[in-house]
Amino acid sequence: MDAIEEKPPESPPESPPAPPSASSRRKKKKKVVVAIDESEGSFHALRWALDYLFSAADAAAAPPLSPPSEKPVLGLILILHVRRPLQKFIVPAAPGPAVGIYVPSSSVIESVKKAQEQNSSLLLSRALKLCKEWPVKAEKMVMEGDPKEMICEAVENTRPDLLVLGSRGLGSLQRTFLGSVSDYCAHHAKCPVLIVRPQSKEPVQKK
Repeated sequence: MDAIEEKPPESPPESPPAPPSASSRRKKKKKVVVAIDESEGSFHALRWALDYLFSAADAAAAPPLSPPSEKPVLGLILILHVRRPLQKFIVPAAPGPAVGIYVPSSSVIESVKKAQEQNSSLLLSRALKLCKEWPVKAEKMVMEGDPKEMICEAVENTRPDLLVLGSRGLGSLQRTFLGSVSDYCAHHAKCPVLIVRPQSKEPVQKK
């Protein structure tokens, strides 16, 4: 009689991995890029990001640290400022329709660059000081070039979870001629983009 070959029992199919729990999601620290410039709208966007993405309530719900004296850090916020390169100026070369290109001297270029560096330092110092009030680690970044392109490049290099931008509130005609950094980044940045609208001004009450 032929022997009957016994087959090993088939293993049950593997179940799909369980979705991350709420506690594990809280443990994941967020990385956020916030672009700032001279406008108050950009600092309003920074304050919005700190208020809603790195709130004190989330810090209180975070797991205890060792040693307990350390403050909880909910994530990393990268403060990005882009300096525009110095442009050549088109000016009339002589009375009449003719025009010429004014090339700034080396001393003028050096003076403008120094002023740009001082301006960047003031803006970043203000932003970093603001971040100290929240449970977040803050770092600064400075780039030079076209703001919308540099912001997208910074996103590609740092791979954040979110890009936060302020909106200047340009009208449709202004956007047509000037373009919008926020609109460009919303279509080209390789991460989710959050555009924070400027604060609405309260109507003045007439007596």
